[in-house]
Amino acid sequence: MRYRWEAVSAAGEHVAGDMEAESQAAVIERLHGLGHLPIRADAAAGGALARLLAWEWRPRRGLPGRALALMTQQLATLLHAGLSLDRALELAQAATARRAERECLAALTDKVRGGGSLADALALQPAIFPRFYVGMVRAGEAGATLDATLRQLGEFLERTRAAREKVTSALIYPAIVLVTGLGSVATLFGFVIPRFRPLFEQAGAALPPAARAMLAASDLVQNYWWAMAGALALLAALLAHQLRGGEARRRWDRRVLKLPLVGELVAKSEVARFARTLGTLLRNGVAPLAALAVTQETLSNSVVAEAVGAVADSLKQGKGLAEPLSRSAAVPPLAIQLIRVGEETARLEEMLIKTADIFDEELGRTVERLLALLVPAITILLGIVVAAVIGSILTAVLSVYDLAM
Repeated sequence: MRYRWEAVSAAGEHVAGDMEAESQAAVIERLHGLGHLPIRADAAAGGALARLLAWEWRPRRGLPGRALALMTQQLATLLHAGLSLDRALELAQAATARRAERECLAALTDKVRGGGSLADALALQPAIFPRFYVGMVRAGEAGATLDATLRQLGEFLERTRAAREKVTSALIYPAIVLVTGLGSVATLFGFVIPRFRPLFEQAGAALPPAARAMLAASDLVQNYWWAMAGALALLAALLAHQLRGGEARRRWDRRVLKLPLVGELVAKSEVARFARTLGTLLRNGVAPLAALAVTQETLSNSVVAEAVGAVADSLKQGKGLAEPLSRSAAVPPLAIQLIRVGEETARLEEMLIKTADIFDEELGRTVERLLALLVPAITILLGIVVAAVIGSILTAVLSVYDLAM
C-alpha cells in the first residue's frame, strides 16, 4: 500500500514524499531509520479523487475537530523534537494542504515572532480555538511544559471527536429510515392517491369516512405543501430563538433530562464532557476556579451548567466539588461518588478522567439501547401509516364496486 508521509529531517527541515509499505507503522519505522521525525503518514488516495477530496469547496469559519486535533498533535511532536515554537508553527504550516489551516498557522506564527505568547495568539482566533484550549496552552507555557500540554490536548480532542462521531454514526441509520419513510408517505399523498380520485368520485356520498379523510389530506399536501413547509420552518426558527437562553431554555433542558432514555443519554454525555474537560484542565495546572468557568462554557445543557456554577460558589467558600453537585438531580450519583473519592484521596484529576471514561462507555451502551428501540418504533409507525392508506384505498375501491353491482 502506498503512503504519503511528512517528517522533519535531522537538520530541522520539512521533508515529504511517498512510500510503499505494508502498514503505517512500517512507514514510521523506516522514517526513524532515515533519521527523520515523522509528522504524519496517511494512506494515499488516488489521483483525481484525492484532489477532489482535498479541494475546499467553500471557506470554513473554523476548523473541523479532526483537523484541530491533528494540528495540535503535530505541534506537540515538533516541540518535543526540540524545535523552537515559531519554527514548529512554520513547519506545521508547510505540512498542511488546506487553506484554512495554513492561514490559521500563519497568523499564529506572525504573532509569536512578534513577541507574543502562543496562548495570546490563540485567543485572537476564538472561532477556531475554544477557551479551554487557550487556558491549557497558557498553563503549559507558564509551567514550561508546552509540548506535553499540546500532546494531552491532542489526545483530548481526538477522544472527544471520536465519542461525538460514534453517536452521530449510530443515528445515521434511524435518520435514513425516517426520511425514507416520510418520503414514501409524501409520495402516496402527493402522487398515488390523486390517481384514484376519478374512481372515488363515482362513490359520492357512499365513500367511507376514512377514504374521504385520506382525499382531504391528499388535497392539503398537493395544494398547500409550500405553506406546510413554511410553517414548519417558522416553527423551527421560533423554537431555536426561544432556546437561545433564558427561562425557556432552562425549562426545555429540564424536560429533556426527564425523558426516558433520552434524558439519560444527555446527562451521561454532559457529565462525561464536564469530567474530561475539568480533569484535563486541572491536570495541566489551570486554577480550579478558572477551570470550572471554562468547563461550564463547554456544556450545552443549561441545567447541568447551573450545577457546575454552584460548584464554583462552593469552591470560593473552601468546599469541594461533590457536595454541591449532589444537590442537582441532573448529575448521576455514580459521578458524584467517584468525584468524592477523588477529593478524599487527593487524586481528583485522575478520578475525573476515570469518570469521563466510565460515562463515555455508558453513553455508548445507552445509545445502543436507544437505537434498539428507535429503529423498530419508526418502522412500525411508518408501516401503520402506509397500511392505513392502502386500507383506505381498498375500502374505497370496494365501495365503488358495490355501487356498480
